[in-house]
Amino acid sequence: MQNVWAQWFIFFWGITLIGLFAIGGYFMFRKFLKKLPKEDGKSIMDWEEHYVNESRHLWPDDLKDFLEELVSPVPELFRDVARHKIAGKIGELALNEKVKKIDQDLVIRGYILATPKRDHKFLKKHLNEKQIDITPFDHLF
Repeated sequence: MQNVWAQWFIFFWGITLIGLFAIGGYFMFRKFLKKLPKEDGKSIMDWEEHYVNESRHLWPDDLKDFLEELVSPVPELFRDVARHKIAGKIGELALNEKVKKIDQDLVIRGYILATPKRDHKFLKKHLNEKQIDITPFDHLF
């Protein structure tokens, strides 16, 4: 009887480990693909880093805090990655539009473009709580 339980335990533990390795491998492979250089010689992550560094001086402190509010529902483990990705998109927009200073409109547009649609529900709710009109951004949702 005890031998049967040990066999089932080993079987389920093996399946669990294979599942966990597959999940970890999936996320590692996604990161690997983002690090591969594109036609211009830079990867997606290289461009993201470039936009963050080039637009760093354009960020006022109050908008840094606003971005922090927007990424607050992201689990802490992934929050730095999400913040960096969103800041990279905002920096890209700022540099392409040649703005002198990042404003709230640019932060909201960058957030919408950088995040998946499932996160837009939280953004709409948060902007309504702060009494910020979302109609100018309807075409982005």
